[in-house]
Amino acid sequence: MSNLTLVIKSIQDVMRQDAGINGDAQRIEQMVWLLFLKVFDALEEELELTRGDYKSPIPEHLRWRHWASDSEGITGDALLDFVNNTLFPKLKSLPADPVRNPRGWVVRGVFEDANNFMKSGQLLRQVINKLGAIDFNRQAERHQFNDLYEKILRDLQGAGNAGEFYTPRAVTQFMVDMVNPQLGEKVLDPATGTGGFLVCAIEHLRKQVKNTEQEALLQSSILGVEKKQLPHLLCVTNLLLHGIEVPSNVRHDNTLARPLRDYTPAERVDVVLTNPPFGGIEEPGIEAGFPADVRTKETADLFLVLIKHILKANGRAALVLPDGTLFGEGVKTRIKEQLLAECNLHTIVRLPNGVFAPYTGIKKNLLFFTKGRPTEAIWYYEHPYPAGAKSYNKTKPIRIEEFDAEKAWWGSEADGFAARVESERAWKVDIAAIKAAGYNLDQTNPHTPDAVSHDPDELLRDYARLQAESQTLRNQLKAILAESLSGARA
Repeated sequence: MSNLTLVIKSIQDVMRQDAGINGDAQRIEQMVWLLFLKVFDALEEELELTRGDYKSPIPEHLRWRHWASDSEGITGDALLDFVNNTLFPKLKSLPADPVRNPRGWVVRGVFEDANNFMKSGQLLRQVINKLGAIDFNRQAERHQFNDLYEKILRDLQGAGNAGEFYTPRAVTQFMVDMVNPQLGEKVLDPATGTGGFLVCAIEHLRKQVKNTEQEALLQSSILGVEKKQLPHLLCVTNLLLHGIEVPSNVRHDNTLARPLRDYTPAERVDVVLTNPPFGGIEEPGIEAGFPADVRTKETADLFLVLIKHILKANGRAALVLPDGTLFGEGVKTRIKEQLLAECNLHTIVRLPNGVFAPYTGIKKNLLFFTKGRPTEAIWYYEHPYPAGAKSYNKTKPIRIEEFDAEKAWWGSEADGFAARVESERAWKVDIAAIKAAGYNLDQTNPHTPDAVSHDPDELLRDYARLQAESQTLRNQLKAILAESLSGARA
């Protein structure tokens, strides 16, 4: 266990003694707003050295170096009073806007809904002093913290609904690798969470950066929106740690609250990478901002409509969706019909159970599409468990190396994926078959027709399908009998 890991663990142990903190989610939120201020201050030290005219958007007496860095400094009730009645109110109301003072805008957005949960000023001082042991100006320690940061995110999985923010790193990296964003393209995650997709995109794009002008281009290319305060706070801190100096393009807001008609051509993006929330219902009125024929309150469905709309012509998207979206009917069918008519949904990677455990046992799929021409066929790839494994878990998550087979098979959209071949894992379904199935994208692997699934979701889905088929047969038999009886009477 690294020294940095021990520091974070000792901080969590101190917080457990405080009467004001209840549960992992509050512990993490408390730790991260403190981390944000320390990280922000460390980055400001760098800017003060490299830019002689740099001016902090935070008033001097509120900067970390002024009130927190002295281990013998303010503590007890005086510290609590300062944090609750001076620091938080001032940071929440910083005079800032995204154009004239973007750094101040970021700070104000981070603290807009943040909270100080700790009730003991002495314990709060202990936490602050332990954070003081981390030097974010040392590259080695900053790199080490990036790895630790992902551990903090994984810890959220045990924090109730907070676990919804985490997508396994291997999944985000594979999706970014396959979409292959290029320097100069706008990359958006409309349900940013803690920023996993954006961080992977940053790392991918930074390999293309050769000079300061290109770095500035990268800095302005990363866009995101996150509805909830804790993941937004985590995301902004994550982006700071990954070299985004002013992550003002990652907003704390509900992407779906903006009517589609309000988006201008200039706001369209080249790449969308996301794992939108599923199973949730939006508040009344949100659906009114969407076309009447695809209005629904289901969050994942609305995100699919939004993503299709906000992409530029030839824009590319990769997103995570549950099985329910693939086989769903009603509004889901109309959404899928429009998607296939306006975009080339060229690939669906079907993930096995456990990839997102313990957050959810529901099977997920990775959808890849390009806007601008209709789908002619969909390729499916069934991702297997690694040799000897029967599932994934918290200690044995999915690894990026497991996607090597998909990467070798992938090919190029420019030539219509001509190099792809069918195998026991890969198969192709023409659009005519998809239409004949009522736009059901839940297509079974034809190379394993006798495979028996013990997944309860699949069994329930198969049962519902059989019930519907048997009801159709009953109706047909009734119609035939009625027609026969009518003919006999005649």
